[in-house]
Amino acid sequence: MRDVEDRLRAGGLRVTKPRLAVWEELVERPHADVEELATGVRRRIGAVSTQAIYDVVHALTDAGLLRRVEPAGSPARFEIETGDNHHHLVCRACAAIVDVPCAIGTAPCLEARSDEGYAIDEAEVTYWGLCASCRTTPPG
Repeated sequence: MRDVEDRLRAGGLRVTKPRLAVWEELVERPHADVEELATGVRRRIGAVSTQAIYDVVHALTDAGLLRRVEPAGSPARFEIETGDNHHHLVCRACAAIVDVPCAIGTAPCLEARSDEGYAIDEAEVTYWGLCASCRTTPPG
């Protein structure tokens, strides 16, 4: 927990119970959305508003401590894995998200064939399909 407190302070943030609880939830449930985080945080520390959870994830994301992942058709999700150039697998049926290493291994995916004058600082790769569980589950 001390490491998380140090990260918060290094990011210019105060250490608060809601921030620590959100972090703990994301350690246990990577790629959680705000509603999932709010439920878990309430279990941990009691009453906290959904708006407070939005405030926490925005502050942590702005400080570079969280990564926001937004698969099409899904609410924004958050993870503590930042700056490691990983990609995501997303199940079309159950919306499960799994981290996978960069297909190339390093950050060349940041080098577009034509950058059109942009200063590219991030690339997102999302693979879509059906997870193993959904592939073996007969249609309902």
